[in-house]
Amino acid sequence: MSSVAREWREIPGRYNLKGTKCECCGTIYFPARPFCPKCRRASIGKIVDYDICRTGTVFSYSIIHEAPDCNNMLKPYAVAMVKTDDGVMIEAQLVDVDLEKIEIGMPVRAVLRKLDADGAAGVIHYGYKFVPL
Repeated sequence: MSSVAREWREIPGRYNLKGTKCECCGTIYFPARPFCPKCRRASIGKIVDYDICRTGTVFSYSIIHEAPDCNNMLKPYAVAMVKTDDGVMIEAQLVDVDLEKIEIGMPVRAVLRKLDADGAAGVIHYGYKFVPL
């Protein structure tokens, strides 16, 4: 069970694909990081917010046939590694797509969708998924 406060803290990353970029080496991180593991101390104060590109292509994918209880109604469904147009790799579910037509290199874009909920009257979790272009 998640807390409401945690949900609100994660909204920028989940709802808007917010990451960070190191101004020293140019590496983009998603999810956001407070410092660059490559540049270490040199990156302190040089990590800036970065809007991850919402379009990209399917780099790899898998069709899920056995799922956790929260996704039982979705089976089978596709999960993909998407390489955004700015080079960031993001794992997400592919939706609104015929599973037979998914291909490596397929152009996709991020959309906001309901992920799950904590019980009947609990917090609703939203996040990004990808749809074909």
